Parts: sequence; structure tokens; C-alpha cells
Amino acid sequence: MTRWPFLLTLGTCFIASPLRAEALWPEFRGPTAQGHSTATGLPTEWAPDKNIVWRIEPPGRGWSSPVVADGHVFFTYATEVVPDTGIGLHTIALEAATGKVLWDTEVFRSTDPALLRMHQKNSHASPTPIIDGSHIYVHFGQHGSACLKDSGKVVWTSREHPYVAVHGSGGSPVLVDGVLIYNADAEADPQVIALDKSTGKTRWVVKRTSNAKKKFSFSTPLVIEVIGQKQVITPGSGIVQALNPKDGSEIWHVTYDQGYSVVPRPIFAHGMIFMSTGYDKPQGLAIKVDAESKGDVTATHMVWQETKYVPHNPSMLVVGDELYMLADNGLFSARDAKTNTVYFEERLLGPSSSSLLYADGLIYAIDEKGASAVVKPGKTLEVVAKNELNEKTLASMAVCDNDLLIRTEKAVYRVGKK
Repeated sequence: MTRWPFLLTLGTCFIASPLRAEALWPEFRGPTAQGHSTATGLPTEWAPDKNIVWRIEPPGRGWSSPVVADGHVFFTYATEVVPDTGIGLHTIALEAATGKVLWDTEVFRSTDPALLRMHQKNSHASPTPIIDGSHIYVHFGQHGSACLKDSGKVVWTSREHPYVAVHGSGGSPVLVDGVLIYNADAEADPQVIALDKSTGKTRWVVKRTSNAKKKFSFSTPLVIEVIGQKQVITPGSGIVQALNPKDGSEIWHVTYDQGYSVVPRPIFAHGMIFMSTGYDKPQGLAIKVDAESKGDVTATHMVWQETKYVPHNPSMLVVGDELYMLADNGLFSARDAKTNTVYFEERLLGPSSSSLLYADGLIYAIDEKGASAVVKPGKTLEVVAKNELNEKTLASMAVCDNDLLIRTEKAVYRVGKK
């Protein structure tokens, strides 16, 4: 375990309170895993010198989103690649009120050149951690997975399932019924893997089969419940599957031909899965999930398909009856989730990778240059505010009490009203 000096810009003295609306942001896209927050009074305006509670600069790179529990903020980062010694893969904890570093643990050191290949938009620490009680589970893709206590002590590590990733890793893990599940969609032999959350030992492995010529993808699974049965919705190249978390057995699947490099996390609303099929030309799919969803339901349960302004990277958002999408070119659209009736398709931001966030009646979006927009949900586009941080941003926003956490290439910000 190591500690490192940090840059801290502290605005007002902020003390966490149990009366705050939301004290937990446990995984990628928050407590619902679909970008919804119950917090109120979040800021709508900020700038490098406005409404910044604190700002810290980690000593490495990473695009994992922050997670929050019990007044602490956790995220991962990777040190720069050094010949012979490779990279260090770290998990770090901050005091949420001040940004003070509480601990910084090197979980893995990776030196294999085959595992260090990475796309310029990616990092070796892109998957977001997930919190369960006093434990933090971290996943570094092809480098391994681990469980840490909230003190920073490593409980277990697992490197039993190495694979050759294309462009690095991206998908985050999920927890359900005592297992940690993640997608290992490598360039060959893609799999979905479940580890025992207490020991890190393998519970089950499912080999993914599809007709897609390019096998690699980066999506995060989503756990849903349908008629009392839990299902792990796991998109990969050419196929999305619903698996039983107990043993990995398939419940149903839908195929989409040559879609690959699938990034967005699926969402579930109105009895349907909404998802994007990835590169080269993404399709937006609405898939009905019901008691009849068994086996191949491609021909029977597809409610609608869309090819216009569908994101390659940002995850979608449903608010009420509307489905919102932020395309990678910054075009923002709203449609009826059930019928695909389009309400508007308008330019909102520049090139974008981060997923959408909904809180206190507003939708938050941020683009790759750190420009953000706050809009009201509805059938017409109403922009409440636009802001600039002027730093590269690929990570999705998180919520800490009634504030926002924004991670850029250089820093992590806590943004609040002052």
C-alpha cells in the first residue's frame, strides 16, 4: 500500500450528512445501474473556477467512474508503462468531503506486452469498481480482478482467466447472488465469467457463440428480474444473452449479425431491453422480455430497431415513457420508448463517449472535451445550462450526496453548489 501527494483545490468545507438524499453510488451508472439518481439539488452550473468543492490529480491514467459509499470515493488508475517493470494497477480511496487520499493500493503489476496493448481512447483502468457492504470489487479486464476491504487491504485476487483484449478492457463487473460477473469478450474465444465474490474462485464460465467475424466487445452486464427470475443481460459481438446467475445457463438470446465492439450498457424499462449493437453501424434495439422469452427470440421479441443516431459508446437513458440517446457525434435524441416515435434529434455537444445521467428532474451529459449540458426531459429539447471544464473526459458522471463527481484525463472533480 502506498500514499501519494495530490493536488487539492478545496472550496467550501463540506461535511457529509446522513440526511443527504443519496449516500451511495455503488457501481457503473449508479444504484439502479441505469443512470438514475434520487439526489436533489445537484448543481447545474460549473467551471474550473466555479462550484468546485475539490479537485485532485491522481498519479496515473484511468477512465473508470468513481463509486461512493459511507463518505468515501473509490476509483482505479494505472501508472504509466515503464520498460521491464510494466504498469501498476491501483485502487484508491478518497474522503468524500475533502478529497483527501485515505489509501492507495497497488492491486496488480502487469508486464506482459500482449496485455498492454490499448486503444488511444482507452486506459488500463477503465472498468468501474463495484461496492458491496465493506468490500470493493475491482476489475482490470485482461489483467485480473480483485476484492479489497474498505481499508485498502486486498482480500483476494484472480488472474485465472487471462485473455488477449483488443484495444484494452472496458466493461465493468456486476454482483448478483454471491457472484461477480464480467464479460471477457476477447478477439478469440469470448466468454462470460463468474467468480465467487468471497473467494475469487471460478463459479462458472460461458463461452459466447455468434456469427460475428470480430469477436471483441466491451459492454457491462445488467441484472434484471422477470417474473421472479433474475437474469444477467450480457451483450457481446453479434449476440445479447440472458443468463441465469446461478450456473450461467442461457435463458434467451437475440442475434444481430456483425455488430461488434459493443460498449453501451443495456437498460431495462417498460418490460424491454434497450441496447446498441456496436460497430460498424450501430442499431438501437428494443427487445421484449416476458415469460415466453426462451431460447432464440430474435424473430419473436424484437419490438423495434433503429439505425439513426444510435450511440457506439454512451449508454442510453429512459425517463418516464421517453428513451434518450446521445450519439458519439454529440447529437441528442428523444423518442417514445415503446413505439420508437421520434420527438427530436438535435445537436447538443461535441464528440461524446460518456453515458447519460438523470437526477432531480434533469438530464446531464458531458462530451470528450469536458463540455457539458443539462437539459429537461421531455418531447422538445430544453437546455437548462451548458458548462466547460476544458479537460478531456471519457468517464461517466457519478453522484456524491447532492454533488457531481466528474473524472477527466487529469483530475477528479467534486462539483457542488456554492
